[in-house]
Amino acid sequence: MVSPFAGQAEMAFMPTKRKKNTKSMMQGSNQQQDGSLAADRDTSTNLEVKLAKAKSNEKRTQGNACPQEKQPDEEIPKVPMGPGPYFYISGSNGAGLVSIYCQSRGWQRIYDNRRQDYALKWCEIKCQETYYHFKEGEQLLYQIPNNGVLTTKLGLLCCLREQERVMKKIRSSNSKLLKMEEFFPESFRLDLKDERNAFFELCKEEQIWICKPSYSNQGRGIFLLKNPDAVNTLQAQLHSTEEYLLNKKVSHKAPQARIVQRYIHQPLLLEGKKFDVRSYLLIACTAPYVLFFAQGYVRLTCVNYDAASDDLTVHLTNQYIQKKNSLYSQLKDETVWRMEHFNSYVNEKFRITNGLPKDWVFTVFTKRMQQIMLQCFLAAKHKLDCKLGYFDLIGCDFLIDENFKVWLLEMNANPALHTNCKVLKDIIPTIVNESLDLVLEVFNKCLKGKSLLPLETLSHFVLLYHKDAADLGQKHPSKLRTGPCTGRYLRPQSGNTSLCGQSPAKVPENSSKKLGHSRKNKTKRCLAAQEELSTNCPNYTTCAAL
Repeated sequence: MVSPFAGQAEMAFMPTKRKKNTKSMMQGSNQQQDGSLAADRDTSTNLEVKLAKAKSNEKRTQGNACPQEKQPDEEIPKVPMGPGPYFYISGSNGAGLVSIYCQSRGWQRIYDNRRQDYALKWCEIKCQETYYHFKEGEQLLYQIPNNGVLTTKLGLLCCLREQERVMKKIRSSNSKLLKMEEFFPESFRLDLKDERNAFFELCKEEQIWICKPSYSNQGRGIFLLKNPDAVNTLQAQLHSTEEYLLNKKVSHKAPQARIVQRYIHQPLLLEGKKFDVRSYLLIACTAPYVLFFAQGYVRLTCVNYDAASDDLTVHLTNQYIQKKNSLYSQLKDETVWRMEHFNSYVNEKFRITNGLPKDWVFTVFTKRMQQIMLQCFLAAKHKLDCKLGYFDLIGCDFLIDENFKVWLLEMNANPALHTNCKVLKDIIPTIVNESLDLVLEVFNKCLKGKSLLPLETLSHFVLLYHKDAADLGQKHPSKLRTGPCTGRYLRPQSGNTSLCGQSPAKVPENSSKKLGHSRKNKTKRCLAAQEELSTNCPNYTTCAAL
């Protein structure tokens, strides 16, 4: 199990000294930097430069932000004037939208991370003490503490592999679960010697592979391996690091937390440009689980696709990378499409020639995205921490190849919520507002033991999964579970409940239960996953239908 409070594994290829008294958890979901490899005689030198650059950039992502996190430059009141409810935000991602939403409900913002009387806490960087002091059923907290089992490259890969191993033993002809090869690119872990060697044995011919740090997003730390020379240089670099660690007798051998994946070198193109699709998985509640799907948008590159190019802005579509292209400022609004635009383009350009059904984007493609998201969640569900009040918004990135096969690229915690172009100014506020609406509605219904359905605030999202449906043996539950929780911090406080002056309590070592499940229990989970797909997912469609 991925510990919710485990320090982030070293991502560089050479060991670094660990900082003392580091209280930050794994960098808010993940951050990555880029490098690419040239396919010429200087490949060796270029790769070493890229690795060094990736190492430097990855180290920058490991900062301390707890208990006092840096806030945006603004006049900060010491104490809010009023009885609350209170909300706390750290970081800039989505901060403005979340703040406007909370203030529209009459809530007041607090700026001291040590206060424990908040109704909602929205943080980019996860902090151990935040989860230790969290009051289940009384508060709302953004980001499940160990969401890395879904949102890091290694975490997701391990969960899917475990699911795959068990399913191979029990797979039947009517299985509703996809095989990994049907939606996830072939992958190898660089932190395991056997997998490294298997990868290097495989790469004897001209192939393109992509190397990614596990704990990053935004394209940070990514580079391409485009020929055997580049792969050989990487192999030598990893061997050198291994020898260094052995010679130094390092007590803690930091793993190279990276994976390599087979590059999808023949993607579907839009107007000659590479693209992927960002969609959203909202885990509105973890006790019980309630999941929603939302359409997002299409992300395109600034320039036409060329598999042989060494320019990462040709290969990676996210805004962070595209901003590095000299054409970005003038093409910014053209790099993001609405899903409606995408659907119309596919209908016009590909429907007849490729024999696609009308509105393929909103039918076949959307159902496949939902299916993949749900399967990934079911693979990790038994590892995720569950408390009433935890919620998460996860960005899921999909690529479509020239044969219209859908691939999951990655799942991202704390997805970008910036509104720096026309399309995003319409889409992102809707995502944030409806996410918070649904989280609050489900939370309040849990407290009161009310039926989940109908959902008054459901508009653009789609109910994807509902835990209680399977528990009660029916498609929709009569009531959500309730208990002694009162949600008191979501109501105005009668007196001064600030805990600002309290010293943070000593946090014990991670007490999460170790997942030493037997093979029998794993088999039961996978069988249950198949059952849940049909019993528990109102919008689920079987593989055959796709």
